[in-house]
Amino acid sequence: MNGIDLLVAGIALPITVLLGLVAHEWAHALVLRLAGIDYDVVYFPDRRDGVLAALASCPWAAVHPRPTGDEPPWQLRTAAMIPFVLAVPALVLATAFPSSHPAVAAILVGWLACSIPSPQDFSVAFYAHRVLEETAESATVAARSP
Repeated sequence: MNGIDLLVAGIALPITVLLGLVAHEWAHALVLRLAGIDYDVVYFPDRRDGVLAALASCPWAAVHPRPTGDEPPWQLRTAAMIPFVLAVPALVLATAFPSSHPAVAAILVGWLACSIPSPQDFSVAFYAHRVLEETAESATVAARSP
């Protein structure tokens, strides 16, 4: 391993993480679309002025579902946990083509890191029924008010 290998790995990692984050959010959006649930995708939701400030802000992207309250909770749970599926191609490639090259390792680590659902994703998965109940109650109250 030489300096060029490490340089390539150092460039490959952030590019892979950027692509992985986009794939992570699009995976949420795909399941929501298939379920017929409206959503908004927001990139750099807490963005500050400047590129470095935007990169330093967290999260970099977010999908905000807009359920009506009539959906079954499993649809929101599936949408929240779907990023785990992103690990499958990386694990298949890692077992089919084992490589000790630093760039390959960086790409696999970056992609697998993006396949882990965020704490907010786990919260949606565990409390989807509460969100749907609150949404349905809000819609009922809004319909009753003059």
